[in-house]
Amino acid sequence: MTPRLRVALCTVLVVAAPFLRAQANESTIVNEIKGLRSLSTTERPLTTIQVARQIQSLPAGEQKVAYADELSNLVTEGDQGQAALQAVAETLTKALAETPIPATGDQPPRPYYDLARLVFYEHATTTLNDPQYLQALKMMKASEADIQNADFTLTDLHNQKFTLSELHGKIVLVNFWATWCPPCRSEMGDLEAIYTQFQSQGLVVLSITDDEASEIRPFLASLDYHPPVLLDPGDNVHKMFHVEGIPESFLFGRDGKLVAVADDQRTQRQFLAMLAQAGLQP
Repeated sequence: MTPRLRVALCTVLVVAAPFLRAQANESTIVNEIKGLRSLSTTERPLTTIQVARQIQSLPAGEQKVAYADELSNLVTEGDQGQAALQAVAETLTKALAETPIPATGDQPPRPYYDLARLVFYEHATTTLNDPQYLQALKMMKASEADIQNADFTLTDLHNQKFTLSELHGKIVLVNFWATWCPPCRSEMGDLEAIYTQFQSQGLVVLSITDDEASEIRPFLASLDYHPPVLLDPGDNVHKMFHVEGIPESFLFGRDGKLVAVADDQRTQRQFLAMLAQAGLQP
């Protein structure tokens, strides 16, 4: 996942001084993590599992937690399969069990939230019973309840207004994205494909961004992308939906109820599986 308002990969990976006896392994891990996005869809899941196992073999410490947490943000990009998701969840579970991260304020540290995300949205399992993990899971459930009651009115690039509550009777996919986000750009072709296929059956795709219109127009000029792009300049709708990382998608059924959530990049196959939950079939 490409985080919003989160530190860059190189900063995340250097949260503590490396252990001397694991330095060579850590160097390999860093390089493999940085190279994951360049791998083919066949290579990436296998490499992710391999990197997860390498991280598990590292000595306990905050650095190990940082590597496992960064991998958790990359494994949800696209369709990497349940084996890769579970391997990363187990790695983050082990790292946090060995080195609990102290809370600062009333929010659980990010690694606990990211583990809860793998469990809540990706159906991975964990043996961690840490109170901070349980709090993160509780917060995630509360956020979903807020989203169920959310409503908004936003304007697209052609000054047309869209109000979520006025789209009852339609199946609505609300997608948060940005021009600078590589996973967002990767899934736009798949969003276009499902929009084209199901628009006649009542599917509405709303692509919401906090980018400036002056940035969006030239970006879209080179793309064949037809879903309406809505502007959220004050981040109000992002905050309403508790969006902290993008891309993120929320699917509402014809009755307005939240049906499914995609907490990162999805492939066309994964989007089709979401739409099936709302009653749309190819």
